[in-house]
Amino acid sequence: MSGYNIRARLGGASIPVSPMTSQQIVNLLKLVGTPRDGALLRFSLGSEYLKCAELEPAIEHLNAAVEKDPGYSAAWKLLGNALAGNGRADEALAAYRKGAEIARGKGDLQAAKEMTVFARRLEKAIASGKASPARS
Repeated sequence: MSGYNIRARLGGASIPVSPMTSQQIVNLLKLVGTPRDGALLRFSLGSEYLKCAELEPAIEHLNAAVEKDPGYSAAWKLLGNALAGNGRADEALAAYRKGAEIARGKGDLQAAKEMTVFARRLEKAIASGKASPARS
């Protein structure tokens, strides 16, 4: 099967999947719009798209993850990474700050520390005019 001939189901509509898309994404997309469609599924999709450097769909699914569960600090972190990698530094900074706040509130100090570090790096990059992707 060639990459462009693969079709994944998404909410009843077929969408083309690029050759860089993993089989894991194709399998996960089949669950979108089903009773299993939740924050974990969307986080997993966002993570897989991020691994494939497909930033727009990663951002879309990670946004859906934090909408479905605003307390999902790991999703906030990956959302910040995807946004930063896509040149959307201000949105990435907001995601890192929100994620760090949520992680602190849940007692997840390591995640809070990581997102705080990413936010500081991004603030420095913005201030110097060199907003670059923050990677974990």
